[in-house]
Amino acid sequence: MQMKKFTIGLMTAFMLFLICPPQLKAETDPSKVPTTETEAVKRAESEAMVVRLKEIKAMDISTLKPEQKKELRKEVRSIKSELKANSESTSAEGRQGGFFISVGAAIIIALLLIILL
Repeated sequence: MQMKKFTIGLMTAFMLFLICPPQLKAETDPSKVPTTETEAVKRAESEAMVVRLKEIKAMDISTLKPEQKKELRKEVRSIKSELKANSESTSAEGRQGGFFISVGAAIIIALLLIILL
């Protein structure tokens, strides 16, 4: 009987340490927490970049010199990479905290449930 209580207590402690709530990973430093102003600024910059891309696309590139074409290609690449980075950072910030558990932990939990129930 004493061994059974010890085993259950040990499994409970293991489960408590295994499951880490997302609130523990929350940013506590106010300088790192994004504000609505920075989001608005990012959105405005993104819109300006998209407008610039549309301007470049509308240009008659055949009249440009090779050096100018090369500069435009570099600018387009940099704008696209910045837009991609902005979209990835906003999607990462917009995600809600979830419940993450590894496959091994899921198997152990399933086995424990089968054994105990």
